[in-house]
Amino acid sequence: MSDSYEYDLICIGSGPAGQRGAVQAAKLGKRVALIERRTTVGGTCLATGTIPSKTFREAVLHFAAAARPNGGTAQAMQRPTAPELLARVDEVVAREGAVISNQLSRNGVDVMCGEASFLDSHRLRITSTGSWREVSAANVLIASGTRAVPPSGVESNGETIISSDDIGGLKRLPRSMAVVGAGVIGIEYASMFASLGIEVTVIDRRDFGEAVHGVTVNDGPPKRAVLELESGKRIVADMALFSVGRIGATEPLALEKAGLAADDRGRIAVDKQFRTSVHHIYAAGDVIGYPSLAATSSEQGRLAACHALGVSAAPMADHFPIGIYSVPEVSMVGSTEQTLTKDRIPYEVGIARYREIARGQILGDDSGLLKMLFHRGDRRLLGVHIIGTGATELLHIGQAVFGLGGGLDYFLSTVFNYPTLAECYKVSALNAANKLAM
Repeated sequence: MSDSYEYDLICIGSGPAGQRGAVQAAKLGKRVALIERRTTVGGTCLATGTIPSKTFREAVLHFAAAARPNGGTAQAMQRPTAPELLARVDEVVAREGAVISNQLSRNGVDVMCGEASFLDSHRLRITSTGSWREVSAANVLIASGTRAVPPSGVESNGETIISSDDIGGLKRLPRSMAVVGAGVIGIEYASMFASLGIEVTVIDRRDFGEAVHGVTVNDGPPKRAVLELESGKRIVADMALFSVGRIGATEPLALEKAGLAADDRGRIAVDKQFRTSVHHIYAAGDVIGYPSLAATSSEQGRLAACHALGVSAAPMADHFPIGIYSVPEVSMVGSTEQTLTKDRIPYEVGIARYREIARGQILGDDSGLLKMLFHRGDRRLLGVHIIGTGATELLHIGQAVFGLGGGLDYFLSTVFNYPTLAECYKVSALNAANKLAM
């Protein structure tokens, strides 16, 4: 790398993509800096996204389980307060932040706090509390993440009208909630709050044909959100959570000074090596769009750093796991029945229900289900779909078999620990084998 630059690589953003990219470059013996606009590292993933939301979910499940002793019928639940739920979130976020900070320090990554903006394609300005400095790098990795799309026509006040980014600052729990948007984040939070006995209404144009026409907050007391729908319906709730998508956090970057531009959703276009239209500038993570997962963002950041520094690296697998941390969890890898039907690929379905598995009975989960799809000709595994307790963990068994090109015969001949939810794979395989034998 040229000595005319202070660093070989500067990463903008310390979420999974920026963090992993910085550490990878440092392990290659390069001079690396990371810029984070917050005072702590971890990015949106740690501040308001993946880690807080999943910890919040665990806290919710803890209180919900307390209302169902020994997996029995739900009793009257003493609803927790928002501070009680969020205390655990704050604890986990602090610990994870310390782990990330230690990892960056241990690998010799220079961490700079402040807002980054381009001066040109190699130079960046870092602004923080009235002061600023200039840094330069041979290569830049943009991993600035996303921010929640604000509700249209009304401002989020963090109490009656909120976005998913506001959950961590809640002072109270509502008695009723309207969730606008049935995407992953909306459904996750809708199911979490419903598990606490809160009355939840989900509104979505795509899945339910309903859209919000206008929003107001009445004078109270108590103040409540009033949502007027395009159909003429009117929904009144203590709190309205708007989860209508996220946009790339690229506006402060002054991309035009580097010869770049973002689309109308703030996303940056990249090629298969995560290179932007400017040869030495890369982008990874949520800022480049789909799939916008912490796990894929982390790998994208690592690969982008390798490509930027001229190191050969195998591409990510074509298929990656999807996890939705709703209540219950949903997870999948591979093809769906709809896709296989559209592509005219002959397949057979194997199904196992948690209620048929000893571990499912022990856990009190009688509604969980695992489904596998196999090619009717060569018996290859084509897809795995799970809904139920531990779905996002359980999926990785199927992911490994799928990724290695395995199929039905592997599951038929394999012995799983007893009692475990992994036995669902055996039952599902037997179910598919019986159908194939007909």
